[in-house]
Amino acid sequence: MTTAQQLAVIELLRVRAFPAERGTTEVGSSGPGYHLADLFRGDGVADADQHGAEHTALTGILTARFGEPYYISLWSVRTRVSEGEQIPDPWCELSGSFAWLHLWRWEGRWLALGAAGEEGAAGETGADGEAGERPFRIVVAVTETDPP
Repeated sequence: MTTAQQLAVIELLRVRAFPAERGTTEVGSSGPGYHLADLFRGDGVADADQHGAEHTALTGILTARFGEPYYISLWSVRTRVSEGEQIPDPWCELSGSFAWLHLWRWEGRWLALGAAGEEGAAGETGADGEAGERPFRIVVAVTETDPP
């Protein structure tokens, strides 16, 4: 997906109505109060370089449009989920895959951009210090639900 296509997906999700029930869409998944979409997925050294470049480009473009983002850690959300607390989606789902997010507020909605892969799932590495086997990913979430 090109940067222009990624931005088109983000724009589509920013203005799309939220469904009453969870389901899949042509670009990802949606549920009450949120939309999620993969903007990049890959593995290997070549994809690692592209992953970093695309995340940097998207973050820069979104910052130019919406201002400086919040930079939030999902560590506490992941901990709360593991202790049995019910966290609403998309935050619960995002906390399982991402250690941190860039987050913007726009017209009553949150726009979150997450990147994962270099350090494995949710920033975790194996006992040998190597990255996990999860692919490199860039995900966008649009939600009306405030971060927990």
